Amino acid sequence: MGASMANMDGIVIGEGVVLDARPTSSAVRLLAALLDLLVLGVVVFLLIIVLSSISPTTEEAARITSVVFIATITVVIPTTVDTLTRGRSLGKLALGIRIVRDDGGPIVFRQSLVRALVGIVELWLTFGSVALITSTVNPQGKRVGDLLAGTYAVRVRGSAPQRPPLSMPAQLAGWAASSDIARLPDGLALSARQFLGRTATLHPTSRVQLGTRLSEEVQRYVNPLPPSGTHPEAFLAAVLTERRNREFVALERAGHRDAVEAMQLHRLPHGIPDPVD
Repeated sequence: MGASMANMDGIVIGEGVVLDARPTSSAVRLLAALLDLLVLGVVVFLLIIVLSSISPTTEEAARITSVVFIATITVVIPTTVDTLTRGRSLGKLALGIRIVRDDGGPIVFRQSLVRALVGIVELWLTFGSVALITSTVNPQGKRVGDLLAGTYAVRVRGSAPQRPPLSMPAQLAGWAASSDIARLPDGLALSARQFLGRTATLHPTSRVQLGTRLSEEVQRYVNPLPPSGTHPEAFLAAVLTERRNREFVALERAGHRDAVEAMQLHRLPHGIPDPVD
C-alpha cells in the first residue's frame, strides 16, 4: 500500500490519504532560485555600500567582517526569510510554490536552518550543480537540503484537478434518509472525501484496503448500519452526501431563524406600533 501511495503526486497525511499538493519540478525551482538570487544580489550590493563606508581598522577586523558578511548572505538571510515566510521567498511567491515539511505542514526554524547550512555546499560552493542534479533525479524534486531537513517544494497555485461531485447512491437513499448519522471528525471526513476523489488513481489493492478501513471508521458514527453487502465506497459516498445535505438544511434554517429574530429585535417593545416613515 505504501509503495503505491508514494507514487502519487501529493502530500500523504496521517490517515493515508493524498492531498492535492503536487511537487514542484526542478525547472520551476531553478527559476524561483534565480529570482531569489537576483533579489539577494540587490541586498549584497546594498551591504557592500554600507560596509565600504565602515573601513576596518585592522586586518583581523577586516577578516571578521568578511566572515560575518558571508555568513549573513549564505545562512542568516535564507534562514530568516524561509522561517518568517513559512517557505515562501519572493522567488517562490512569484512562481506559486512553497517549501513544506514531508507531512504537509509549514516549515519552522530548524528546517530552514538545515536547508541553509546544506546550501553552503550544494548551492554556493558547487554553483547549484549538486542541487540541480539531486532535484532532477528525485521523484519529489528534492535537493540535498530537503532530504536532510525533511522538506520539499509544492505548487500552491495553478490549475488543481477538479474532484468529482458527491452524489447519493440510489440504492442507499432510503437508508441514509432514515439513519442517525453523527457529525464525522474533520480529519475522518477529509480523509473519506479525498479518498473518493482519488479512487481512480489508486492501485486496486490499496483502493480496497483504504476504502474498507475508512468505511469501518465511519460506521462508528452511523446507526443503523447500511444493508449487508454494501460496497465501502457507496457507503462513504452516502454518508458524506447525507451529512452535506443535512448541514445545508440546518444552515438554511439557522439563517431563517436569525432573520426572524433580527426583525423582532428591531420592533419597538410593549406593543407600540413601529413608526411610519
